[in-house]
Amino acid sequence: MKKIILITGGCRSGKSSYALAQIAKYDKKVFIATAEALDAEMEDRITKHRKERGKSFQTIEEPLNIADAIKNASTNYDAIILDCLTVWMGNLQYRIRDKSDRETYIKEFLDGLINSPRTIILVTNEIGMGVVPDNELSRQFRDAAGWLNQKVAELADQVVLMVSGIPMIIKGKES
Repeated sequence: MKKIILITGGCRSGKSSYALAQIAKYDKKVFIATAEALDAEMEDRITKHRKERGKSFQTIEEPLNIADAIKNASTNYDAIILDCLTVWMGNLQYRIRDKSDRETYIKEFLDGLINSPRTIILVTNEIGMGVVPDNELSRQFRDAAGWLNQKVAELADQVVLMVSGIPMIIKGKES
C-alpha cells in the first residue's frame, strides 16, 4: 500500500536512522541521495550514510531532478527513501538561478510524489525554528525550505518530528 511519510527535525535528531528503520520491512528498496561530495567533510558524511544503509539498498545520486528519480525508482522498487529535501532545495537555489525554473522543479517533484504508486519516505530538516539568518540569501533559503516542507506535509499520510532521537508522530498513525 502506497504511503508518503515525511520525517523532519533538527540536525542529528535521528531522521535518517528512523527512515532506515521504517523501510526495513521492504525487500526492494532504493535510496535517492540529493547530497554531493563538494568537500572532504561532506564526503565523510556520505561515506558514513552509505555504511549505515548497508548493501540492501540501491542508491541513486540525484542532486536536482528528483522527480525523474522517483518516477524511475517507482518502476523497480517497492519503497523509496529520499534524503534530503533541504539539501535538494539548496542545490536548486545554488544551480538554478531563475525562480520560475526552481518552481517548475518543485511542481514536478510534488506531482511525482502524488503519482508514484510506491511508499516514499522523505527526510528533511526543520530549519525555521532557530535564529533568523543575518542575510537575505539565507532567509530566502529558510523560507523556501519551509514552504516546501509545508507542501510535502500536506500531501503526506504521516509526518514525524524527530527530537533527540525520539519520533513524535504529528500527522497520521504510526506504521
